[in-house]
Amino acid sequence: MSSSNNSSSNQMSVPEAKEAMNRFKQEVASELGVPLKEGYNGDLTSRQAGSIGGEMVKKMIQRQEEQMSGR
Repeated sequence: MSSSNNSSSNQMSVPEAKEAMNRFKQEVASELGVPLKEGYNGDLTSRQAGSIGGEMVKKMIQRQEEQMSGR
């Protein structure tokens, strides 16, 4: 695979997955009190934006651990 083909490997190929991740991101931002909106969010601080991503990862790991333990 050439590097030009791999340049967009972080893009989601399933539209439903992209929509679900956007809903999840909005949900987490709401829980954290971060004013995330559709479209441009360049007015957020790095701390605000990072807190959303960090909390998303934390929740995904927690859900996976619950699935693996059979809960």
